[in-house]
Amino acid sequence: MAEAHQAVAFQFTVTPDGIDLHLCHEALRQVYLSGLHSWKKRFIRFKNGVMTGVYPGSPAGFMVVVVSYMSYNKYRQLDPSLGLIAKLGQHIPISQYMSTDSQKIVGGVLVGTGLWVTIIMIMRNVLKSLLSWHGWMYANHGSVSWTTRIWMLLVKVFSGRKPMLYSFQNSLPRLPVPSVKDTCKRYLESVRPLMEDEQYERMKGLAKDFEKNLGPRLQWYLKLKSWWASNYVSDWWEEYIYLRGRGPIMVNSNYYAMDFLYVFPTSIQAARAGNAIHAIMLYRRKLDRAQIKPLMLLHTIPMCSAQYERMFNTTRVPGVDTGRVFPLAICERFLDITSFHSHMNESKHIVVYHKGRFYKVWMFYDGRLLLPREIEQQMERILADQSEPLPGEERLAALTAGDRTPWANARETYFGRGKNKQSLDAIEKAAFVVTLDDTEQRYDEANPVKSLDSYAKSLLHGKCYDRWFDKSFNLIVFKNGTMGLNAEHSWADAPIIGHLWEHVLSMDPVRLGYTEEGHCCGQPHPNLPGPQRLQWDISAECIEVIDSSLAVARVLADDVDSHIFPFSDFGKGLIKKCRTSPDAFIQIALQLAHYRDKGKFCLTYEASMTRLFREGRTETVRSCTVETCAFVRAMIRDETREERLKLLKVAAEKHQNMYRLAMTGEGIDRHLFCLYVVSKYLGEDSAFLKEVLSEPWRLSTSQTPLQQVELFDLVRHPEYVSSGGGFGPVADDGYGVSYIIVGENLINFHISSKHSSPETDSHRFGANIRQSMLDILDLFQLDKKTK
Repeated sequence: MAEAHQAVAFQFTVTPDGIDLHLCHEALRQVYLSGLHSWKKRFIRFKNGVMTGVYPGSPAGFMVVVVSYMSYNKYRQLDPSLGLIAKLGQHIPISQYMSTDSQKIVGGVLVGTGLWVTIIMIMRNVLKSLLSWHGWMYANHGSVSWTTRIWMLLVKVFSGRKPMLYSFQNSLPRLPVPSVKDTCKRYLESVRPLMEDEQYERMKGLAKDFEKNLGPRLQWYLKLKSWWASNYVSDWWEEYIYLRGRGPIMVNSNYYAMDFLYVFPTSIQAARAGNAIHAIMLYRRKLDRAQIKPLMLLHTIPMCSAQYERMFNTTRVPGVDTGRVFPLAICERFLDITSFHSHMNESKHIVVYHKGRFYKVWMFYDGRLLLPREIEQQMERILADQSEPLPGEERLAALTAGDRTPWANARETYFGRGKNKQSLDAIEKAAFVVTLDDTEQRYDEANPVKSLDSYAKSLLHGKCYDRWFDKSFNLIVFKNGTMGLNAEHSWADAPIIGHLWEHVLSMDPVRLGYTEEGHCCGQPHPNLPGPQRLQWDISAECIEVIDSSLAVARVLADDVDSHIFPFSDFGKGLIKKCRTSPDAFIQIALQLAHYRDKGKFCLTYEASMTRLFREGRTETVRSCTVETCAFVRAMIRDETREERLKLLKVAAEKHQNMYRLAMTGEGIDRHLFCLYVVSKYLGEDSAFLKEVLSEPWRLSTSQTPLQQVELFDLVRHPEYVSSGGGFGPVADDGYGVSYIIVGENLINFHISSKHSSPETDSHRFGANIRQSMLDILDLFQLDKKTK
């Protein structure tokens, strides 16, 4: 590109008269401003580290404690050091250098500091004990007991004032390890409606044998880990469920988030990218400074913030497969035998992909973040570039979409040196990746089904080579200004990226805004250096690997049957009038829809978070229960309304109780998974664990929560909120269902399955979900109650 030039800080030539030195003052100025920015960032990180390390204490609290302590001792005529200075004087000649008054001041400060630290440690441990109580979750909806009120008041008292993002990390309790007996009991209860009597009795025997023999031995190791590690699940979950997988992460692991459904702020691609990128970088600045408020349930109970740490500057790097599922020696964990995350503390650039070409775009100039109109200017330059992709460049990202082992080998063989390494480093060290997509995606009222399905598939996999699927997330901006995200799953769960996305959507059309012509507000920069085109030297052998990965990815992408539909007949407003949990209502409707769709029940996965504990991620709620199945059968047999309503309430209460157990560390699936990991480390085979972990999740569900309601005016503008996101099917013959409750009157469903399965059809399942939602609501006869 003509605009892609480099500023040279100095030049010199040797002449007969000596060395002629030419300095470029503008380049030196930029070097100075860049260094200043880096040092400011380091200072802020250091300050935040100190503030977080002493929380719930504070510098103001330190001054209060020390001054109060010294004033009290002065009033009582006591030695403020309590004899400490005198004892030190026996070994150190303090009196030679300090007066008596100075010794008193120093002693008072030292003892006051010790008192301040003691108070902090007491507050932390009391808060940790308080947060270990979860009785508040079992209160009846709409009523709060005096016990819970007193508990919440104590939590607020010991939580301190003005917490930062990571302030509560040291005060969160550790995830408890359930007993083997309880886990086996709950497991058998969960599979009872899915097994015939003979099969169930066999599984019951395996569970009892495990509980009596191997289970206690494995449990001992888990207990030991729970005392030593911050969380006994999370590191193994990340490594064995995500990083050691050898299959494609596109569709199978990555997920997507959508734009507004009915609002189109601008149709100018570069302008939408300018506002979105600027909003994302502002969020990163707040994240670096720990200025994001920690998520608090009921505005009181803190949740773990550890997953935010790798949101930016992070890439999943493939490792070479050794053919082993589990390591045989601890030392192997340090070898390059599996995937890992490459994370940079700081990155000042992003990488943009457009029509087969990669560009490095700096996000800072003159020591400040680029403004939206300046970012739009950079995007315009990329869109105007008419140069052709280099050989192999256009489909290079297909390596991240196919199987992991070929990508790992290709990365080691073809990208270890020269310009290929430099360009790959630019991508992997970027804050995030942006794709300026050359297709148009948008909700079309004239063709809502086809337009939304196409939009979802484009975000989920695109052309299989126009998203860098290893990156923590890709921002995709389409030709007509619609946008969305594609996120890699291993570094964090969906609510974390959802928190960022809510920030972006709340800023984009309202706070940042656009001109009447649809451009970003502000003016282009007259001297802004242009984007830098990344250079590649890709061999014919490497291109063959790229084509092979692309072929694998295309088969997977073409098989995805995606269906998104907005359910606008009613929302959580009417569901609450039924005195039922909206999530329980929807989950029971999904069970009814699935039975109508396939004529049978299946093992069902609903994601629940465990972020009430330190470094908690997710737990499984097994939504297909005995009680839910009884309700579904009653609906199918068309029993009396009173009987169906009674069974519905029992099923909803059962679901809520299971959700509470999952959130409070009493779930079964993560415990069973970790027991299995320990058994493999010990070289022990368990028929019980093997069967449990091989059972397929034919219905995998997840709710996308709206976490920052205060950012959106859902009463006057319910359309100004994300339409949610989705993921691919977990089982080849199953469904993936994601849903988001938007305001009081809208629920968006995202359904996925595979065309290759004769048992599934996403559109058919969507129709069954809609009918099931209406049928369950009809049981309450709210229209008659209103009359």
